[in-house]
Amino acid sequence: MTKNSTSPEDPAPSELIDQTIKALGDWRGETLARLRALIRQADPDVVEEVKWRKPSNSMLGVPVWEHDGMICTGETYKAAVKLTFAKGASVADPSGLFNSSLDGNTRRAIDFHKDDVIDEEAFKALIRAAVAVNTSGKKPKKA
Repeated sequence: MTKNSTSPEDPAPSELIDQTIKALGDWRGETLARLRALIRQADPDVVEEVKWRKPSNSMLGVPVWEHDGMICTGETYKAAVKLTFAKGASVADPSGLFNSSLDGNTRRAIDFHKDDVIDEEAFKALIRAAVAVNTSGKKPKKA
């Protein structure tokens, strides 16, 4: 599911994410596309949004996945695809997927590198756990 654009001439968020993946044209685009597919499998009701559109990201913005609040953002860097979970400090991570931004009180992130193998079942479980935090109606607890 995707949210409608803010104006009729703007591309839909899903189209902007498609453009971002295509523009990357390398392993980062492939990784982002795979993670996107896994997010959609884990939560069929996920809403795709794009935020922070500016010239430095070719006005394509940053992909964001939401369900009763932000689940995660998907940013790409030269050596990594980073998924930052907005309430990651409150999300159970029994498989230890979080490997970045571990010192913060709220967020947690996963950096995926070129030859990393994605534990798809653990990743989908993490997405479902993040959705559960959002839908629980509770404010995130401090780490």
